[in-house]
Amino acid sequence: MDRKATIERKTNETDITVSVNLDGQGLACVATGIGFFDHMLNLLAKHSLININVRCDGDLQIDGHHSVEDIGIALGKAIAEAVGDKRGIFRYGNFIAPMDEACVMTAIDISGRGGLFMDLPVSAPMVGDFDTELVEEFFVALCNNAGINAHIKLIAGSNGHHIIECAFKSFAKSLRAAVSKDPRNDDIPSTKGRLV
Repeated sequence: MDRKATIERKTNETDITVSVNLDGQGLACVATGIGFFDHMLNLLAKHSLININVRCDGDLQIDGHHSVEDIGIALGKAIAEAVGDKRGIFRYGNFIAPMDEACVMTAIDISGRGGLFMDLPVSAPMVGDFDTELVEEFFVALCNNAGINAHIKLIAGSNGHHIIECAFKSFAKSLRAAVSKDPRNDDIPSTKGRLV
């Protein structure tokens, strides 16, 4: 069974198409108009081994907020659709990602109950053309719409670029583990018999 999905989302602020293949090779085709965010989405694909295509035409003349948040919504919905009833997945994933002086820990549960618990202070207001406040907005939107409970915590770091990159890498590796098929279990990974 293919674990793929495509989501289209069009509002007065953004026009977005997102496609995912959970059983991919980590390939990405990303065009958001925000260079640093494109870089982060490419990292997310590469380290999760999820093929991710994102096309966004957003109101960047205002700022990047609507584009980043709406991409998070669309990507979350695509992941939720592709993972289906979650039968046979590991469900949980965690990873600690270091990069130079920075280190970030992520732990996730694809429980069907979305929520983000993030402690990721970044002192720089901007990294390139990217507003660093939008890191949380992206992960909130993604987690709520994918039904992922996620904890993302800064262990060490001072460089904003490094901290954010560690967050995306640690989330990606955690997601890779959680959506992977468990060869020992083809059942719903819950004693309740369903994950919602």
